[in-house]
Amino acid sequence: MGEKSILDRIYAYFKAPGKRIDSMKAYKEHIFQIVDKTMSYSISNHPLPLCMIDSEGMFLWYNKKFADIYQEADVINDGITRVTGLKASDFFTEDPIEKPVMVTHNGKTYKVVSSYLDEDKNKSAVLYWIDMTNYELVKTLYKDEKSCYAYVIVDNYDELISSSPDDRKSIVAAEIDKTIRQWAAKMSASITRFRNNQYFVVFEQKHFEKLEAGKFSILDEVREIETDADFPVSLSIGIGVGGKTPQQGDEYAAAALDLALGRGGDQAVVKRVSKIEYYGGRLQTVEKRNKGKSRIMAHALRQLVDQSEQVIIMGHKKPDMDSFGAALGIARIAMNRNKPVYIIINSYNESLAEMYEIAVSTGNYNFINNEKAIEITSKDTLVVVVDTSRPSMVECPEILEKTDKQVVIDHHRKTEEFIENASLTYTEAYASSTSELVTEILQYSGEKKDIDKFEAESLLAGIIVDTYRFSIKTGVRTFEAASWLRRMGADTANVRQFFQTDIDSLKLRSQIVSSAITPLPGIAIARCKGRHADVQVITARAADEMLNIKGIKASFVVGEDEEGFTVVSARSLGEINVQTIMEKLGGGGNLTKAGAQIEMPVEKAMNRIIELVSEAEA
Repeated sequence: MGEKSILDRIYAYFKAPGKRIDSMKAYKEHIFQIVDKTMSYSISNHPLPLCMIDSEGMFLWYNKKFADIYQEADVINDGITRVTGLKASDFFTEDPIEKPVMVTHNGKTYKVVSSYLDEDKNKSAVLYWIDMTNYELVKTLYKDEKSCYAYVIVDNYDELISSSPDDRKSIVAAEIDKTIRQWAAKMSASITRFRNNQYFVVFEQKHFEKLEAGKFSILDEVREIETDADFPVSLSIGIGVGGKTPQQGDEYAAAALDLALGRGGDQAVVKRVSKIEYYGGRLQTVEKRNKGKSRIMAHALRQLVDQSEQVIIMGHKKPDMDSFGAALGIARIAMNRNKPVYIIINSYNESLAEMYEIAVSTGNYNFINNEKAIEITSKDTLVVVVDTSRPSMVECPEILEKTDKQVVIDHHRKTEEFIENASLTYTEAYASSTSELVTEILQYSGEKKDIDKFEAESLLAGIIVDTYRFSIKTGVRTFEAASWLRRMGADTANVRQFFQTDIDSLKLRSQIVSSAITPLPGIAIARCKGRHADVQVITARAADEMLNIKGIKASFVVGEDEEGFTVVSARSLGEINVQTIMEKLGGGGNLTKAGAQIEMPVEKAMNRIIELVSEAEA
């Protein structure tokens, strides 16, 4: 119907009032006939495949293009679920048109968009099939061909080569280089060696998925290379994935490499936009024989102390002997430089009670709480963090924002959360304890090397507790540090008293160990029944004891604190990386000693640990 005929009808309507009703009725009927005919033709010949379904998902009608896709469809007896695999509930929602559903059929991908047929949104709907095959193909190609960036470093390369005879040095170096280049060649990657032990690799993302599926088998391949050193070849790999620009991808890779190195090497770290994943990390970190870094750190720390108005030291929340001993060692360095020094202690476990009470009785140390620390911290205050590098774990995170002078000394493997922009960072995953690192720093901190007898005993206790009496993660430098502390007056009989416990705690620990189960070969897991204020100490000591059981390679003890939070302590002889397992529960630690605090029922936590260990061993 043309524009003129419509105007004529309107004109006639106003000119002949007596015929308005009849004219309008005829007009409406005519229009409805036209609309019905047009809609029927339009739907039947719609350029998109479409169908109508009722609220139960049964077909009411579909057009020819839909029938061409799903030739087996039967409009009378069929429902959408049997034909397409979709459910009616996918579409009968409050706003289905805003929730497209993707479906694949005969090699093609369709986006299914829905709309209602009438005001009653629960009766029937029209589904439109939009062909997205080319779009999905382009998207897949874009993703597959996107560049990934990797930095590869051969751990302890200098020691590996120097340990080889002259006639073998070039052979070992060539074998390492060949293995890495062959790995890159399998991915058609571009590889550049910019130092003897460092490589930069660029490859397509489709190859990364294969690397991930194989859990970076290159880490195992390089360990098979024969060397003359008393430790195998290992790699640290940092990979950046998903960067929007090449610069961002490179930054991701560099950050991932920094984490891999900070965690002791022998692993691949993958950094995406907001996600970090870890692979490998099975080897014990190799002890560095050269103490040059300790000398440099001691000199740099002394300068920072001299340039600061005062020094505030803090460890992690609820400090253990390692954290406390390291804090006393740093306090001695500051006192030897005639600087005011404070140690933040808010609360402590029963295991630290005797050591802390002795420290207070000497009157040599200024212990303060968070409130006092925040009050006295200024821009000219040097804050030294020991035995942790995670801002969320320190005693008083607030003071980190109040000064630019920060020092971090830690032996735990690095995580994605760490104190950034510190003036001085000394994190060595090979070290047995932070007390070992502080002991070495004390030896090179200046002309006045004498330390208090109690400080020497506290540092020795810190080393003992983290090495489980020199049986785990103990190197030559660990014994050298202990020997120096002994010369400084540390009495092993006094140190042993720090580890004494009451009879009730001993009985409880025995009950935990006796209830242990072995759900997997070499794995022991036990539960601490009831709620305890010092559950972290109880579970930690029980986990240590369980490693004495013949055939046990890793132990896990789960308990509850007074507030109902589940606490997990994990220990290992080194074959199993308990740190990566605890990280998946939101915790952390190092290869042989780790823990976590989670909001999960104890039984569920135990089952989850068993699942994670199974995955790690697969």
